[in-house]
Amino acid sequence: MSALFAVPPTPLVPVRGESDAYPVHRIFCVGRNFAEHAAEMGFEVDREAPFYFTKPPSCIVLSGAEIPYPPGTSNLHHELELVVAIGGPAFRIAAEEAEAAIFGYACGFDMTRRDLQLASRAKQRPWSLGKAFENSAAISEITRAAEFGKPGEQRIWLEIGDHVRQDAHLSDLIWSVPELISHLSNFYHLVPGDLIYTGTPAGVGAVLPGDTLKGQIEGLEPVVLTIGAAE
Repeated sequence: MSALFAVPPTPLVPVRGESDAYPVHRIFCVGRNFAEHAAEMGFEVDREAPFYFTKPPSCIVLSGAEIPYPPGTSNLHHELELVVAIGGPAFRIAAEEAEAAIFGYACGFDMTRRDLQLASRAKQRPWSLGKAFENSAAISEITRAAEFGKPGEQRIWLEIGDHVRQDAHLSDLIWSVPELISHLSNFYHLVPGDLIYTGTPAGVGAVLPGDTLKGQIEGLEPVVLTIGAAE
């Protein structure tokens, strides 16, 4: 059996210092995983189970790109996040076993059409229009876990020009990386190629055409994205 039309290529993410790239299978995103960000969005977060939304692999855009201001919105927001790249199978595993399933880490932007997300949320509808659109999952080169170490006190921050918009530490995550992998593995067979965007700190805000965003986490390659003119 042959395909009726050309099959889109699998997105590939560079790995720091290596010639082979990481093929993206799925993208899972964690909602409200920093307490101060949850508060700025109007929520008080406790230690109830984390929740997720997804983006298709076609949302991937590599660091250094210029993307068009997306259609259908007048309120595009940045959300800088630690991205976990899965490198081994994980299904119904304990948090203590999660480290073995991690390939590496990266910086990522969960770009968000905030006006569309909030409109959907107000009607108790899915967030797909606000979250899952072309170029909405920016990512830096992946650093192998052995080189980066374990997420902990590393600083995570975002700059637009000389202005720092977001500034926190990975220790501020409500749900740690091992806890997220363990929890998510109760609902999916996680496999190599799966990415987990682990949530954003407080300070999210609008971006405009002409803005260049630089997101950084200590020990990782930065993610840089320029916002172009509207389509």
